[in-house]
Order: sequence, then C-alpha cells, then structure tokens
Amino acid sequence: MFGVGNLELFVVAVVALLLFGDKLPTMMRKLGSGLSEFKRAVDQTREDVRKSVEQPDFDRESDSDHE
Repeated sequence: MFGVGNLELFVVAVVALLLFGDKLPTMMRKLGSGLSEFKRAVDQTREDVRKSVEQPDFDRESDSDHE
C-alpha cells in the first residue's frame, strides 16, 4: 500500500494519537465525512457526463436539415 509497511502505519497512528489525543476520533469522522461527500460529487459528475454523452445532439441534426 503506497510502499508503506505495517510498522510505519503503526508509528504514524501512535504519533497521531499522541499529538491529537481525544480530538482524533472527531477529526477522523470529519475526514471520512468529507471524503464520502467528495466521492458522491465525483460520482454525480461522472453520471452527468455519461448522460450528456449518451444524449442525442439535436442541434447538429437541425443544422444539417437547413443546409
């Protein structure tokens, strides 16, 4: 996982716990909430793009009729 071993992850977790203490669960909850909101926005954008690509382009068809 990104070239980081289990020992390094454990050390980072211990340092974070020492630095932030009781605030850590709240911070992680907010981070998770923010990431899930970001994921929803990306999924919605992807769906909008997919729909716009699948939608027929009526402007081009009407332009070719007038030529």
